[in-house]
Amino acid sequence: MTPGGELPIDAHLPAIRQALAAHSRVLLVAEPGAGKTTRVPLALLNEAWCLGERGASRLLLLEPRRVAARLAAGFMAESLGERVGETVGYRMRGESRVGPNTRLEVITQGVLTRMLQDDPLLEGVSGIVFDEFHERSLEADLGLALALDAQSVRDDLRLLVMSATLDIGALLGVLGEATPLLESQGRSFPVETRYRPLSFRSNSNSNSNSSSRDDAASQQAIAVGEALALSEGDALVFLPGVAEIRRLARELASRRPELAVRELHGRLPLEEQRRALKPEADGRRRVVLSTAIAESSVTVDGVRIVIDAGQERVPVFQPRSGLSRLETRRVNRASADQRRGRAGRQGPGLCLRLWAEEQPLPAHGEPEILQADLAPLAFELARWGIVEPSALAWITPPPAGALAAGRRLLQRLGLMDEGLLLTELGRSCIRWPTHPRLAAMLARAGELDAVPLACALVATLEGRDLDGEQDLERTLQARLAQPSAHRQWQREAQRLARIGGVGLEVTSLAPLGELLALAYPDRVAQRIQHDAGPGRFRLASGGLATLPERHPLAHAELLVAAELDGQASGARIFRGVAIERARLEALFPETREWRASLEWSEEQGRLIGEQVRGLGAVVLERKALSSLPPEAVRQALLDALRRRGELPFDDSAEQLRGRVSLLRQALGSRGDQDCEDEQDWPDWSLPALLDDLEAWLGPHLDGVRSLDAVARLPLGRFLLDSLDWSLCGRLDALAPERLEVPSGSQIRLDYTPCLEGRSPVLAVKLQETFGWRESPRVAEGRVAVLLHLLSPARRPLQVTADLASFWANGYPEVRKEMRGRYPKHPWPEDPTTAEATARTKRRS
Repeated sequence: MTPGGELPIDAHLPAIRQALAAHSRVLLVAEPGAGKTTRVPLALLNEAWCLGERGASRLLLLEPRRVAARLAAGFMAESLGERVGETVGYRMRGESRVGPNTRLEVITQGVLTRMLQDDPLLEGVSGIVFDEFHERSLEADLGLALALDAQSVRDDLRLLVMSATLDIGALLGVLGEATPLLESQGRSFPVETRYRPLSFRSNSNSNSNSSSRDDAASQQAIAVGEALALSEGDALVFLPGVAEIRRLARELASRRPELAVRELHGRLPLEEQRRALKPEADGRRRVVLSTAIAESSVTVDGVRIVIDAGQERVPVFQPRSGLSRLETRRVNRASADQRRGRAGRQGPGLCLRLWAEEQPLPAHGEPEILQADLAPLAFELARWGIVEPSALAWITPPPAGALAAGRRLLQRLGLMDEGLLLTELGRSCIRWPTHPRLAAMLARAGELDAVPLACALVATLEGRDLDGEQDLERTLQARLAQPSAHRQWQREAQRLARIGGVGLEVTSLAPLGELLALAYPDRVAQRIQHDAGPGRFRLASGGLATLPERHPLAHAELLVAAELDGQASGARIFRGVAIERARLEALFPETREWRASLEWSEEQGRLIGEQVRGLGAVVLERKALSSLPPEAVRQALLDALRRRGELPFDDSAEQLRGRVSLLRQALGSRGDQDCEDEQDWPDWSLPALLDDLEAWLGPHLDGVRSLDAVARLPLGRFLLDSLDWSLCGRLDALAPERLEVPSGSQIRLDYTPCLEGRSPVLAVKLQETFGWRESPRVAEGRVAVLLHLLSPARRPLQVTADLASFWANGYPEVRKEMRGRYPKHPWPEDPTTAEATARTKRRS
């Protein structure tokens, strides 16, 4: 990138200034290459509202990634003929380049949350620009919600939300219908798109994952060579993760040594990231292998070719297990188009997509708030003083199950009280800019006289260079012995030590297990005495975890798992540290208290009760229980249902779930401006109901002592009783149990397909639908019913959701074939005007 030059956004700058002069909120949709990131903020600095009554005030520009923040600040400073830290600076976790005259701060999204929490009125800040908002990170969603709340008492604060693609309807629903919407075309050149699906070699060994991965890298390298032969310029290859990048880098190095192969991902030092963005000084053709970091914000100079593997890797949080799992998914269509656009930023380009053209892609990616660990969000809401999330304006409200799981974790850590507000320990964690788990460890490390070790440990756990199954204790020993060999780790550890007011001198690693237990009390694990051998553990949270039998910790009685692979059952432990029983008891006083424990035995088909002391499901000692407390019985039954992973719904309950699921899909989003419901239709999917058993089923288990008795309960009625009255009153009108067909019959709809996202089904004899010109619809006409048209013998003739098309195209053939087989039944030439009947011709 070089300063200067005309950009498409320049023509829209007067309109943007005018809109922000008259309104406190503005939406800007600008295509890639328009120049919005670097042109718009500079154009606003001298506006009257930005200068403020007391002189110049600051403007904040939010960037989703650190690399983009540094590059944007550097580019804008260069365009002013200045250095970063003068008029334009940047601020991110652990790094800041701002000065007394800085007016424009480029910040990462977490910094905005901390600024708002420290000063809810944002004194000295005149406006916030949210860039690349389409990425819908959790921190961006939270930052916008808090900024809108702050704006309610600071009406002079300007908010500008801009991106290449936006869900306009959802955003206007939050910002207000009167919010100005401005649009700008991007600067792009023609991009030829070709599809080139990979063809893998057959492998008789189906378990050879490494072989298949190498095969993928080999095929990708061939595709890179083909693309380089088809077009000039450098190539940008999008891959889902660092492992795939490194495999392809090795493959290209062996096949095409004349190429300059560069990696671009968040684990790299800044110097290497910058080098990847610039053409080679010696003129060699360059192939940049990147994660989604290059999808938006940054421009990779010299790129005229994009090769897209069509995948992305996202962390998905599982509320039931409290763990996150990285999932590799098909890239969504919006992201694929963003990637394609990278080939046309500086000239005509080529995009080679490594999948078949007919391969369907989801339209958009899910907002992070729907799939993330919400413990950090729960902490920030408690700090803001919010108990009900609905008190803030959300584009996508936080899911109830994930938020409840986050709050349970905070309570387990001692950071949140039963009123969902921060405890004294929670307030002491505010100064630590890290996940609440690690903040709890840092805040309590003084109890163990181990604050320096805690700082070193947190820097290690958060580091991007901790790969594979490295031994945590040995890793720490190596870094503490030679800190200069691990610069990034050293900087982060020293920064934390400064916050804690200590040096980084560590004399012993003995408290390592206790420190991890402070952060991960739910991941304290006890070895299961089992005939299958060592390496099987039960977590305090109740789940199972494993280590290879030859692992040094496989025989440990107790350990703390710092990292798991995220599977809800049988999770693989990647990093752990042993902990002594006496130290665990000293750390958690509740382990010395006896409590009643009941568990449903599938083998014996009954509740087994005992008195235990321990930490969650980790039992240190047990003895017989004389009686079964009702509350313990209730909890044991709920836990047993969760372990089974299913609920004994009868058909009526399943139909009810299907009806509500349909309405949730069709009407339940608050971003839907045509929806008149005051509340969202609830999530009655099986995982959500299992997460929320205490609320809707728990109160009805008095006197129930077996799972067979649970199966005899009217679960559908319990669900209906839990439905908000305003929704309950509309249920029959929006999703009727029966539908009247033209013959006058009232026929039952089948809503169970709606549980899988499909349409409700009406199985009806074809003759009873005469007179209908189009398929019937439910949910305020938004969803067409799937008709199963039956013969007089009630055998399927046609399945259609488009009855008009069937009458015009399919019915003539059906009539020709069926009128001879069923002559007593009417088969009119024009069924849309014929009289419907449930009888034969003789009785009609």
